[in-house]
Amino acid sequence: MRVLMVSWEFPPVVVGGLGRHVHALSRELAAAGHDVVVLSRQPTGTDAGTHATVVDTVSGVRVVRVAEDPPHLEFERDMVAWTLAMGHALVRHAFVDLLPGWRPDVVHAHDWLVAHPAIAIADALDVPLVATMHATEAGRHSGWLPGPMNRQVHSTEWWLANRADEVITCSTAMRHEAATLFDLAPERIHVVHNGIDAKRWRVPRAAADAERTRRNAAPGPRLVYFGRLEFEKGVQDLVAALPRIRRRHPGTRLLLAGSGTQREFLAERVAAHRVRRSVDFLGHLPDAQLAALLRTADAVVLPSRYEPFGIVALEAAAVGATLVASDAGGLGEVVQDGVTGISFTAGDVPGIADAVSRALSDPAAARRRSRAARARLREDFDWTRIAAGTADVYAAAQTHGPRVLERPKIPTGNVLGRS
Repeated sequence: MRVLMVSWEFPPVVVGGLGRHVHALSRELAAAGHDVVVLSRQPTGTDAGTHATVVDTVSGVRVVRVAEDPPHLEFERDMVAWTLAMGHALVRHAFVDLLPGWRPDVVHAHDWLVAHPAIAIADALDVPLVATMHATEAGRHSGWLPGPMNRQVHSTEWWLANRADEVITCSTAMRHEAATLFDLAPERIHVVHNGIDAKRWRVPRAAADAERTRRNAAPGPRLVYFGRLEFEKGVQDLVAALPRIRRRHPGTRLLLAGSGTQREFLAERVAAHRVRRSVDFLGHLPDAQLAALLRTADAVVLPSRYEPFGIVALEAAAVGATLVASDAGGLGEVVQDGVTGISFTAGDVPGIADAVSRALSDPAAARRRSRAARARLREDFDWTRIAAGTADVYAAAQTHGPRVLERPKIPTGNVLGRS
């Protein structure tokens, strides 16, 4: 099958987990014999002079990396305009550089940022359109659409979901969310989990020993959070729980690996809770260093308030870390309480302290859960199986051609009932 994936992320352009998902999925589909092309972009803030459009091959996948056009648009300031400009460039180069000699059997769009080019290409070629909804704007904002930009993004998500011939989400929780927000029948939505290449997260003994030596200056348990520093990740709740944890487990330190817009806010919360000497902001870490850090943690804590899937939990499981995670969205499906980790209710500060204390108080039980979590990776989150499930969705997709859709009504209030 000839597959055209359209994504605004593809390594080395990686903003979150989406880019790595597209990379791994496209690689596994190609390994299974499919002819896969990824249509993506060059890094933000570049132009055709510094990063021209190129077509190269990565792991058997042809990748069209499209240069940004000349207009001075900034993603942070002009997000919708920037997205439209990116979409226009992707469409133009698709028809000029790719489609004259190659026609896909299916177009696969990854998230709302590529709705315009994916729909345009599928309409023009009259081929099925599959859309994976990796997250939602309302979900990222605790069920609210507070401003004009949020409503613009939501309406684009609605358009993509309703125009698509088949819709995929990464978890059952996301299927319910997408059905609610986009007026879709749940049976129209396929659940295909994200996956992980567990071998990439193996930590050599020497690397783990070096990490222990580097960070063993202070005694006491070490907790690690890794991921984006954004409000929906709930790091502020973990910081709030730290004084309670330290009273039960003196000397506990919290290491925060990652970057994001909430860095200064979190620093303020650390000061407000009087734990500045017990919290380290490590910034973004290379994968090898991050894996070593996770391997030497007493517990990896993932306190998300919103998490469509939670690939970070798979990464922590792959290195053998003790997992403590909220039950938000897909995390509740990935981390099975008492089996592969310990769960707590999202946003529950005392619950975080209790869960961490359970993990630290019984190391033998923590090791059993860690082994079970790692074993489950081979059963439920193997990329070969995930690629096969995605190919089944492609095979079932039937094009319904261009569709005339009215603008959706923008929901008011807390549409998901979250706090």
